[in-house]
Amino acid sequence: MDDRPYVPWKLMNDFMVDVFQAYGVPAADAAICADVLLESDRRGIESHGCNRFKPIYLDRIKNGTLLPVTKIDILKETPTTVVMDANNGMGMVASHKMMELLIEKARVYGMAGGAIFNSTHYGIAGYWTGMAEKAGMIGISGTNARPSVAPTFGVEPMMGTNPLTFTMPTDEAFPFNFDCATSTIQNGKIEYYEREGQPTPAGLVVTREGGTMTDSGEILRKMRAGECALLPLGGMGEETGGYKGYGFAAIVEILSAALTGGPYMKALSGKDEAGNRAMYRLGHFFFVINPAFFMGLDTFRHTAGGICRDLRASQKAPGAERIYTAGEKEYLAWQERKDLGVPVGEAIQKELVQLRDECGLPYRFPFEE
Repeated sequence: MDDRPYVPWKLMNDFMVDVFQAYGVPAADAAICADVLLESDRRGIESHGCNRFKPIYLDRIKNGTLLPVTKIDILKETPTTVVMDANNGMGMVASHKMMELLIEKARVYGMAGGAIFNSTHYGIAGYWTGMAEKAGMIGISGTNARPSVAPTFGVEPMMGTNPLTFTMPTDEAFPFNFDCATSTIQNGKIEYYEREGQPTPAGLVVTREGGTMTDSGEILRKMRAGECALLPLGGMGEETGGYKGYGFAAIVEILSAALTGGPYMKALSGKDEAGNRAMYRLGHFFFVINPAFFMGLDTFRHTAGGICRDLRASQKAPGAERIYTAGEKEYLAWQERKDLGVPVGEAIQKELVQLRDECGLPYRFPFEE
């Protein structure tokens, strides 16, 4: 059992919605944004949940690199495609609108795809693919991000952590949900390590000299200065398959930018040529596939579930307790947390109290008792 104090889900949700509104986010949009962040915590993905509420969203609204009111322009639309300009508003709000449109198109035509540019951080990619799965469809999404990952044989941060995410319906209690970065570790995880006073495992970051680093705070400082970079999945060089992660990251970078003609790599640094803060202008892509247009949803669910069950039933390595399939650990995390709430460490507790006092909100948290 986690020894950190828990905040009930409804209390945390209401608080986040109220804070977002205090920062100028409209009520309906604030509800979307809070739910996306809390979904990360529900799944046990703390690197993208409450940990990022203040630094990635509120601080950026305050410094002007994220607009609280999201003006969405649809630049091009066909029966099966959408191109959207988020105008530097809330990436989560634009993505929610996109998925609603694509799901309806896929109901009619079997498949649909869309892309957004001039956007901002859109939370966990699995939230958007999960919207498709809840509608009985397959969801695929990815996003570029500020440059932090070096190409194979390189040491300079060029691409984002660029998740490539799939969620598929099964006949089990949880879907097949593969949601992860194409780098060995994501920025949010290092931010989490820093907050908790923990080192980053060796071999995940490369310096300009070709070495590695483990001090989480130093990694974040040097990464912002371009003096170190994350490694792609597979690690350094080709021997352990680093070129595969590099290739997948490049695919996400291309689809996130080229489908809209939007900016990419170094242009997403959040800095202008003079080094001043600038809009991030991120790109996202989304695809929805409707199994009803193939051999039917029931067939898909049963087959996908069978594959997952066979994988988990295969012979385990010596000392291993069990084999998991994608999405299972997130489901188990929710089973453990649904009646407890959101676990919050000391750093997050301080932020919550600071935000409450700053916004003049009438909340009291359990950890204050």
